[in-house]
Amino acid sequence: MYYPEELIEEVRMKNDIVDVISGYVRLQKKGSSYFGLCPFHNEKSPSFSVSRGKQMYYCFGCGAGGNVFTFLMEYENFSFIEAVKFLADRAGVELPEMEYSKEAKEKAGLRATLLEINKVAAQYFYVQLKTEQGKTAYTYLTNRELSDDTIKAFGLGYSNKYSNDLFQYLRKKGYSEDLIRQAGLINTDEKNGVYDKFWNRVMFPIMDVNNRVIGFGGRVMGDGKPKYLNSPETAIFDKSRNLYGLNRARTSRKPYLLICEGYMDVISLHQAGFTNAVASLGTALTTGHASLIKRYVQEVYLTYDSDEAGTKAALRAVPILKEAGISAKVIRMDPYKDPDEFIKNLGADEFEKRIGSARNGFLFSLEILAKNYDMESPEGKTAFFKETAKRLMGFEDELERNNYIEAVAKSYRVSEESLQKLVTKTAISEGMAKPAARPKQAGGGKPKEDGILVSQKILLTWMIEDVKLFGTIKRYISPEDFTEELYRTVADLLYEQYEAGELNPAKILNHFTAEEEHREAASLFHTKIRELSTREEQEQALKETILRVKGHSIDYRTMHLDPTDMAGLQRLMEEKRKLDDIKKLHISIE
Repeated sequence: MYYPEELIEEVRMKNDIVDVISGYVRLQKKGSSYFGLCPFHNEKSPSFSVSRGKQMYYCFGCGAGGNVFTFLMEYENFSFIEAVKFLADRAGVELPEMEYSKEAKEKAGLRATLLEINKVAAQYFYVQLKTEQGKTAYTYLTNRELSDDTIKAFGLGYSNKYSNDLFQYLRKKGYSEDLIRQAGLINTDEKNGVYDKFWNRVMFPIMDVNNRVIGFGGRVMGDGKPKYLNSPETAIFDKSRNLYGLNRARTSRKPYLLICEGYMDVISLHQAGFTNAVASLGTALTTGHASLIKRYVQEVYLTYDSDEAGTKAALRAVPILKEAGISAKVIRMDPYKDPDEFIKNLGADEFEKRIGSARNGFLFSLEILAKNYDMESPEGKTAFFKETAKRLMGFEDELERNNYIEAVAKSYRVSEESLQKLVTKTAISEGMAKPAARPKQAGGGKPKEDGILVSQKILLTWMIEDVKLFGTIKRYISPEDFTEELYRTVADLLYEQYEAGELNPAKILNHFTAEEEHREAASLFHTKIRELSTREEQEQALKETILRVKGHSIDYRTMHLDPTDMAGLQRLMEEKRKLDDIKKLHISIE
């Protein structure tokens, strides 16, 4: 915890969640809550609820939920501490210097200094662009039809021909050679000594989602090699976890991102009005990129170059995105090489049409696959469908797989039934299915542990929804019965609040400062629960959930009990006897 918990709670209380979220989402009061269109997924009917009483939000559509800190972490991609600082500034709460360990203080200090150096370098490059020395670079950009407003918006600049120009400038600013090197802005060798990494290049500052310069890309002027050069990996720059232009694209609030290959493609698309364009930073799309994208959208359009390399890049990206739960479509740029050329020749309206006619990523991959087979011969066609069947097996969800089988059968004019049989046969031969499959159980075949965690979540959600239910559940369930460590911590805090006569889940979330822990804790209070119409059904569901959680708790603690702990064994035997008694009881919700 960087700040005292009391101070974090003061910041939260002075930032009413309805007032804060109203700055991002149009809310309308309905009963005791406020509703609006969810900013975290695309919807037409409002399912996003904000409670002033609980100081929590929840979307009934996508399940997003939490307190005011959670909202800013999700919407602005802030860390917990960044969200605290933002809201403290908004409410006029003065925060003390954070209490770092020596190691953490040094690490944070280094990051802050490197960000500062990069910012100064970006400003220097921008000024150089407008000087006589930068005339060639400026002409290059204007010939690429970029306006001064666009050049300014993206902070484009120029590194001049003198190979240690930036280094000398930064040294005069007081930065040490070692820090400038750690920022990735200089190289050293025996022949040249210390020299700038970037010189005689148009400079593209690379910013993180919070608009901080973390690195650079440079396009050489003339015939120098390499044509494009990026900053090396540093303490603040990880190219596999950042996307060029995302700092601007994330505020477009469109339900999808356009993923390009190059900086100029992104800039041209933004200038043409497609402000949701981003690009990977001189590397293929990674799982890190996919995780980052998933925070903002569920769908992407790949606008890679139309050459062979671009096609291969799209084929590599589709399964990575699918694995992350993101649907991908592919936009073809033919007859032009890339989005930049396309926009310049055909304009924004035609590009919008290409978005509308984009190909499904999986079906696009099959189109490319078909080029490797003689589709006019029975042998070639059979081989193609065998490979297609293997790929269709990659869809674990049965409904989704069947929908793709139907689409493929229609596209390639084959019997849907025969393709289905081929997929099943292939799955059996690959050892991914059994010839005689028994009907699935209601639990969907998930491991027991998953169901137990859901049951524990349901109890926590019930407990904050109704104080009377809390009292009922408390008779049978203790914090110790929540077997997941984070769940148990939340339960401990919740029980403490109950004993003090104040249920305040929004305050509990303040306890979790790590982003993933905070998000997971927030989810515990917003578990989707099936609506039960009668009181008898509700009471039966409550009893079954209590029995399930308690039973698992006893089994879990028995498995982890020290064999020499006889007192512990006796306690568990007593609890098991009480569990048998609970089974005979009628648990009332009144």
